[in-house]
Amino acid sequence: MIPFNSPPIVGTELDYMQAAMGSGKLCGDGGFTRRCQQWFEKNFRSRKVLLTPSCTASLEMAAILLDIKPGDEVIMPSYTFVSTANAFVLRGARIVFVDIRPDTMNIDETLIEAAITDKTRAIVPVHYAGVACEMDTIMALAEKHGLFVVEDAAQGVMSTYKGRALGTLGHIGCFSFHETKNYTAGGEGGATLINSPELVERAEIIREKGTNRSQFFRGQVDKYTWRDIGSSYLMADLQAAYLWAQLEVAQEINKHRLELWKHYYRALKPLQDSGQLVLPTLAPHCAHNAHMFYIKLKDTEQRDAFIAYMKEAEILTVFHYIPLHSSTAGEKFGYFHGEDVFTTEESAKLVRLPLFYNMSNVMQKTVISTLLSFFA
Repeated sequence: MIPFNSPPIVGTELDYMQAAMGSGKLCGDGGFTRRCQQWFEKNFRSRKVLLTPSCTASLEMAAILLDIKPGDEVIMPSYTFVSTANAFVLRGARIVFVDIRPDTMNIDETLIEAAITDKTRAIVPVHYAGVACEMDTIMALAEKHGLFVVEDAAQGVMSTYKGRALGTLGHIGCFSFHETKNYTAGGEGGATLINSPELVERAEIIREKGTNRSQFFRGQVDKYTWRDIGSSYLMADLQAAYLWAQLEVAQEINKHRLELWKHYYRALKPLQDSGQLVLPTLAPHCAHNAHMFYIKLKDTEQRDAFIAYMKEAEILTVFHYIPLHSSTAGEKFGYFHGEDVFTTEESAKLVRLPLFYNMSNVMQKTVISTLLSFFA
């Protein structure tokens, strides 16, 4: 069976994990955590980066940091993972879903302003497949209406928008290092990027269970105490050691994934030219990270037939999100603003092909030849 995904392994993970085990510091904010955070701050030019147990935790931390309260509204696409909405629902917010663009599957930036009310507190763009939303427009709207922007950049590590790293354009950015992502912290993991200086101190307190423990360890205070609400949002240093091994070769991983992505695109372009499928769309001002390669078929029936055909050939291909607004919880905790023109229709056509760092050329050739035989 050719899997849809296999967690990336570069070969030095065990060495670094053993080093962490021998350091006497396995909990959060050990040596490997600091290395990873400094790597992101230097390479992505974020004000402050804090590793977390997951992107879900990062989003929840962002919601607390922005003081989201019951009755507040948060605008986001419906085509996203449940954590994007849950983080704000947990604070009592009502989710306002906006339609997506059919080309990038990202939130349609031209529809956001009409969804803004006097209750709106934040906009949460989701960079689907590591392809950037139109952040200039979104940030301009946020400034005009006095709103916060939290980037769900779970899939966007190493992607850029007009030369700037995803996750660094909004007030807060959230990364994922889940095993399905380009870089992993041994299964789960995340990071919160604090890009507004006025949020940094409180972010550290919230992440440390509501205490100023980080300041204590830096010698800025002689004791730490309970200062605010918070939770345990620290990644274990053992996980950070695994992540550090991958960050050391981040460019190599990115380069290889892009090669795999481009090979898919070249091989399948004739099928798009003949109208048999639709390939991903990229904007010239965006550099993506080859997080995934998807195709769009005619309808759900053809998509399901394709998935079954590939599975029979022992190749796992999968569709993606069920739009949140169509779920029971989505109906309870939010509503869809305007008309659902593309969200449901486009999501019903999309299927993702296997793409992972340790994927061999033979595996990819097998996927491509089997896919071509389906259309033949």
